[in-house]
Amino acid sequence: MTTELDPRLLSLLVCPVTKGPLTYDRETQELISPRAKLAFPIRDGIPVMLPEEARPLEA
Repeated sequence: MTTELDPRLLSLLVCPVTKGPLTYDRETQELISPRAKLAFPIRDGIPVMLPEEARPLEA
């Protein structure tokens, strides 16, 4: 089941590593930080913004 992320929440969140903007990937239920090359998971509708929980993105 995919959940929608509130656009207002997305506008408030920043990458904890770079402090840069994030994009929402609905298909994988992740928040993507292009600058840090990390994907932060969204579990039960809650973004997990811990660098150690993030998935590295392929270059």
